[in-house]
Amino acid sequence: MNNKRIGLLILFLGVLLSAILVFAMGGLYTEAEYLGCFADNTCKAVESEITSMHFAFGIIGFLLSLGVYLLFFSHGEEAMIKRIERQETKLTDDEKFSLILRALSDEEKQVMKEVKENQGITQSTLRIKIGMSKAKLSYVLSDLEKKGLIKRVKKGKTLAIYQI
Repeated sequence: MNNKRIGLLILFLGVLLSAILVFAMGGLYTEAEYLGCFADNTCKAVESEITSMHFAFGIIGFLLSLGVYLLFFSHGEEAMIKRIERQETKLTDDEKFSLILRALSDEEKQVMKEVKENQGITQSTLRIKIGMSKAKLSYVLSDLEKKGLIKRVKKGKTLAIYQI
């Protein structure tokens, strides 16, 4: 059952109970006037029932408010779940990048940071910037490429490196 149906049901019950209470209150007030209960303290039972009727009106007011809320203002559980799922999947690029870096070695981190800052950097320029030997850089780049974090594209006699 969705929230709108529940709200409509609660609203209907609230209106029905209100009508019953108004009818009962009218009868109690008529009886109290007939017995002269408002003039003296001999009719405690009738006054007690009237007090409980006021309490019941408070509960019915709550039911009516809840029904109106569920009917008009509640978005439903599905909408809240979808909103939470969207927030969980909305990691910024920087957050994703920092998560990736946590799983890498120091050399891989150094290479990834430089590639992120300079997309399309050539392998020879990267080697000079980070001060790594050709063999070591080639090995690190191969590992990163196998992990699906970078791609190397032929650019003249060297390779250009891009972050995926």
